[in-house]
Amino acid sequence: LGSNSEVELDKLVELLKENPTLQIRINGHTDNIGQAADNLKLSNGRAQSVVNYLISKEINTKRLSFKGFGAAEPLADNRTEEGRSKNRRTELKVVAQ
Repeated sequence: LGSNSEVELDKLVELLKENPTLQIRINGHTDNIGQAADNLKLSNGRAQSVVNYLISKEINTKRLSFKGFGAAEPLADNRTEEGRSKNRRTELKVVAQ
């Protein structure tokens, strides 16, 4: 995780601490460069690293889950570097309040 990511994740930590019943799933995504199996592994690792950060900030593991989607759910066109950059991401999904 980069330092910019940690700033944003610290905001998420505060949100989770202020809402102790909130449960979330972190979804990981990649661009379409490389093998599908590798991208799935990368997206899982990307999402798991976010969950690990939240756990390190004392967020209960029962409130957290993660899933990698590889390149299956692009936001932008993978034919450009700008598009691929937007597709390499993690997203938060509220699964219970």
